[in-house]
Amino acid sequence: MHHRPHWSYSSISQYLACPLRYYFQRILCLPQPTINSSLVLGSSVHSALAEYHRTIQQNEPTRIEKLHQVFADTWSSRENQTRISFKDGENPKDTFDQGIALVELYLKEPPPQHIISIEREIISPVHNSRGEYLETPLVAVADLITADNDQLRVREFKTAARAYSEIEAESSLQPTCYVNAVQEVFGQPATVEYTVLIKTKTPKIQRLSAERTESDLGRLGDIIENIERAVQANIFYPVESPLNCSTCPFRKPCREWGRSNRELVTLNNLAHVEA
Repeated sequence: MHHRPHWSYSSISQYLACPLRYYFQRILCLPQPTINSSLVLGSSVHSALAEYHRTIQQNEPTRIEKLHQVFADTWSSRENQTRISFKDGENPKDTFDQGIALVELYLKEPPPQHIISIEREIISPVHNSRGEYLETPLVAVADLITADNDQLRVREFKTAARAYSEIEAESSLQPTCYVNAVQEVFGQPATVEYTVLIKTKTPKIQRLSAERTESDLGRLGDIIENIERAVQANIFYPVESPLNCSTCPFRKPCREWGRSNRELVTLNNLAHVEA
């Protein structure tokens, strides 16, 4: 689906993590030679859970072989687009089986009640801390929205190598993006709950709640406003860290970046802010 220019949690967090990677991926649209196995596992799990939630919403029986099929189909469609890169000591079969185990573990949990929507894409306005609305909207895709008494709950599913800490739920901009989207569009208070499917040898599930205040929403607007200003001013530079660089698909253009910096600015003058 094509939108006019918009921001999303992934584009905001990508600029904050490494402006040069944002530039390569979102403005130059350079092809990515590989995709990380954990991203493929994550999106395959998401597809299977969305199918499971649909059966609950429509009051149909859940067929586990159908969920396995949805998982496998998503996996192979990602594999057909780009080569999957595995970490040392990982192999395709074990990673695939691990994803299936996470889905099956979630099926043992009490099923979610009062489902409002599944994989709902929400386009919402964003305001800064001065209450001024920005021109560029925010697009958020909510995994699951349920009604919880008088408020809406956005349920976000994560696959992770380890449990999340409280500070991750408190400081991430992702729940802020969801709360902003739901409150702007539904006009009802919203909270976010993470369901973290942990890829340990014996998989585990962790649930974490994230509340956001009006001042958090204004701060999100301030952050977006300043990133937008930086992008328009061609401010792109590498943030070199083991975390960023070890899995980055743009190592080669990054190493050449300084030499071709003048062309980069000229090229970018022709490009627009796109998420």
